[in-house]
Amino acid sequence: MKNDFVKRLKVKFDKLGGYVIWILVVLLTLSLVQNIGKVKRIRGEIAAEKAKIVKMKAANEILANQVAQAQKPEFIDKEIRNKLGLVKTGETIVVLPNEEVLRSLAPKLETEQEALPDPNWKKWVNLFLLQK
Repeated sequence: MKNDFVKRLKVKFDKLGGYVIWILVVLLTLSLVQNIGKVKRIRGEIAAEKAKIVKMKAANEILANQVAQAQKPEFIDKEIRNKLGLVKTGETIVVLPNEEVLRSLAPKLETEQEALPDPNWKKWVNLFLLQK
């Protein structure tokens, strides 16, 4: 009886051991799937951040070029002339009025007629019948 009880107990433990192993396999599989999902998400974030870095490097390069241009004496001279209205000794400033005033002061050019010329029959009528 004792041996029978031990055998039954052994069979139950074997079954229980099989169930435990299956449960562990399922848990490990779920964990693996979750980890794979995390890895894919993190790789996507890394790719997005790399793209941001590339854009920032391009913007940084543009800004560095602008800074280099702004430090040249020609640019500084141009800005002083344009924004502050300063001139070198011996130079004179010419200030032109706005475009509307310039057009009103400019000599009028003869413009071509925008209308179509008279048709030939009208020219003949004017020539023979309406002569004075």
